[in-house]
Order: sequence, then structure tokens, then C-alpha cells
Amino acid sequence: MENSMKILFMGTPDFAVASLQTLLEQGYEIAAVVTQPDRPKGRKRELTPTPVKAFALERGLEVLQPEKLRSPEGVAAVTTIAPDIIVTAAYGQILPKAILELPRLGCINVHGSLLPRYRGGAPIQRSIIDGETVTGVTLMYMAEGLDTGDMIAKVEVPITDEDTAGSMFGKLSVAGAKLLTEWLPRIADGTAGRTPQNNDEATYAPNLTREDEKLIWSQDARKLFNRVRGLNPMASGFTYLDGEVFKVWSCRIPQGSDTMMRPEWTSLLPGSVLESGAFGIRVRTGDGSIVLTEVQPAGKKALAAAEFAKGARLAPGKVLG
Repeated sequence: MENSMKILFMGTPDFAVASLQTLLEQGYEIAAVVTQPDRPKGRKRELTPTPVKAFALERGLEVLQPEKLRSPEGVAAVTTIAPDIIVTAAYGQILPKAILELPRLGCINVHGSLLPRYRGGAPIQRSIIDGETVTGVTLMYMAEGLDTGDMIAKVEVPITDEDTAGSMFGKLSVAGAKLLTEWLPRIADGTAGRTPQNNDEATYAPNLTREDEKLIWSQDARKLFNRVRGLNPMASGFTYLDGEVFKVWSCRIPQGSDTMMRPEWTSLLPGSVLESGAFGIRVRTGDGSIVLTEVQPAGKKALAAAEFAKGARLAPGKVLG
């Protein structure tokens, strides 16, 4: 029976939970779950389990958390399980050759992009930041390189202006889980095809850094808008207000009559506050303006930009950055 294969599942964030849940619902045997170690989070820096660990423990699954999977201890732990197949979804570590060669059906990965574009650790965030209107999920056989293995199947998912990294993680996790369970029987019986990637078409999506979060007001409004929503909710864009970090969690591009620039605004530097009110805070950009809708001043909680503007001294001409 095809569902009798022994699966070792590897994943870390919420993106991976849907695939694990769907495998369980389809009756597959999950021999164990491998995820990243607990990490300190929040102001109190309390050790917090990964979403995959929390989900797995609720369902009574064995959980392994090697600090480094390629260590002798990590390899030995996986070897002891002797899985028929390894399924990964945003695990966060590259599998060593000793593990890649272990399962008889190979190691497959649920990757959140249309490979060979956006190989790497932040494909979902960077596809939004780059202004893509379509992304998707690729089911692939794993190889020693970074997301370089042969592809099994793909599914496209549109990106709308209303999407953030958070909403796209949700959409792609569902699409990835569906793709995985559609193709797993064919992988098991050997009828799934393999399509090599064209390395000449490859692009990369490295993990985000603090520099990626900085808002450059001389850029076009569209680029700033894409950056902010591509970071949300894992992080925010940031600038400076009176020398202190000022975070921007959401914004919008002016539409219709809102796009009109008053004569007195055209000479102001990018980053200048143009006006504020119930609509939010309008800021000068390289090509016009953008409206901040949710912000977070230093040492405070995030709040609607309109609420912040009520008590803040944001006279027109005040420069952010």
C-alpha cells in the first residue's frame, strides 16, 4: 500500500505545518519529525519551540532537534530511523550527502518558489519585495547544492497587492501540501518524472538582513510598498524619526486624486512628511508619495499611523530617515 512508506519529515516554520498535517490526514506513517532547536524569542527571550515541533508534539510524534544535521550525531539519529523517504519543507539546513543517499525513495523538498528562480532561504519574501505578481511551489528531489535538484512538479500562485509575506506563506503552504500529496504516490511507485533545472535561469533569495529592512525614500513608491509588505509580519521596514528607529508595518500607494502632488511638495526631499490625518501619514518618495498606515515608534507598540499622527509633531517638511 502506497501510504505504508516510512516518512521522516523535516521542517521548521508555519509554512511546513500544512504539509505535515496533510500527510497525517492522508494516513502516511511519520516515523519522526526533525526541526530546528528551540530559540529565544520575545522581550523575555524565552526558549520557544518551532511551529512544526509544537504541532508534532500535539500529535504524539517523535521530534529530533539537532543543532547541526551534518554533525555525526545528527546523521546517526536519521540513520537509526531508516526512513523510506525524507520530506522537507523550509527546514533551514542543507542536508549532507550521507543523509541524501539514505532513503530508498530519495529526499524531496517542498520549495516556496517556481524554481530555478528564487533558490534559497527567503523565496516568498523576496518575490514580493521584487514586485513579482506570480510565484508558486516546486516539488523537487534534493541534491547537494542549494535548491538545485531535479524538479518533479510545480504549481503557480498569484501575488496580489493585498498580499504580504504572511498571507503568501499561508497560500503557498496549502498549495505545497496539495502538490506533495498528489505526487507522493507517483514518487513511491517510480512514475514521477524528473526535470533538471536550467542553471542559467537561476536567481537567488538569501535570508533577509537588517539592511533589507531599511526604507530608502528616494526609491519609487511601488518599491517601498513591495518592501514593506514583503517583510510583514516577520519584520517591518524601518526608518528614523528624530534619531530613533521608526518602524513601518504597512503602507499603501495613493490612488486616484490622492496621487496629485501640491506645488509646495515638489521641492521637498524624499522622506519628508507631506501631511497626516485620518488617512495616515503621507511621505515623499522618489516618484511621488506613499501613505503609511501602521507604524511603531521606538519603545512603543505598533499602532495605526493616524493614531500616531494625532499626538506626534509631524509638521509638513519633517524628514524621516
